[in-house]
Amino acid sequence: MYALFFPNPNQYTDFHYLCRMILQLFKFLDFSFIDIVDICLVALIIFFVFKWIKGSSAMNIFLAIIILLVARLLADALDMKMISTLLGTVIDVGAVALIVIFQPEIRRFLNNLGRSAGNTLGKRNIFASLFGGKAVHSASTQSINEIVDACFDMSDTRTGALIVLRKNDNLESVISTGDNIDASIRCRLIMNIFFKNSPLHDGAMVIGGDRLIAARCTLPITDRLDLPASMGMRHRAAVGISEQSDAAVIVVSEETGRVSFVKAGKVTEVKDKNELVPLMGNE
Repeated sequence: MYALFFPNPNQYTDFHYLCRMILQLFKFLDFSFIDIVDICLVALIIFFVFKWIKGSSAMNIFLAIIILLVARLLADALDMKMISTLLGTVIDVGAVALIVIFQPEIRRFLNNLGRSAGNTLGKRNIFASLFGGKAVHSASTQSINEIVDACFDMSDTRTGALIVLRKNDNLESVISTGDNIDASIRCRLIMNIFFKNSPLHDGAMVIGGDRLIAARCTLPITDRLDLPASMGMRHRAAVGISEQSDAAVIVVSEETGRVSFVKAGKVTEVKDKNELVPLMGNE
């Protein structure tokens, strides 16, 4: 039968050798069902990492890492030993540098992961004492109305304000940067604190439940690159703390008087009191 296709025996030998070379070249394509599952999981991880760092300065670095890994796999498949060794050395040495470069993103990821796990386990009675922490008291209707009135009164006078609404995270690292107040929530008190000549106006106010906890607090600044240029440092600080904790933030712009509500990195512009009250009530 081979004679019909290969009259010359040497032709069959050459063809057979060529086929073996091609199969050897692409031997990495010979995979099982487990390999398919493995590839799907890796693709899922890459997708979530892309979603996680989308819009941040780390995006370009992550793309460069993907290119290096793909180049390393191709070099291994083509049996290019020197290139493979060189890329492997770069990747191994760069792993330490990546921990430093991605430190904010890694911290945010671990923080969100631990918070989600803690919230899930805290709902179960057997783990409540370990993960539940202190009971979280939501702000009363009176306190919400006092905050809302203060925000829109400051909006009318173009008084800048940054108010953090604490939830499950205790925000001790943020509170420690400011001055403790520990007072009842009152509209006039909030406005006096953010009055431009007040020594406490520069920074953020932290509110937890029905207590005004601290003022003049320093917040982490987000490194996102996709925020509009119209958003100043107050908005970037609000996005930063909302990315690193479960807190919500109210921002009053000093330049425009606009009121914004920030939660989980999402900025929502609020037009009137009737829009802001439900957002705070959902907290």
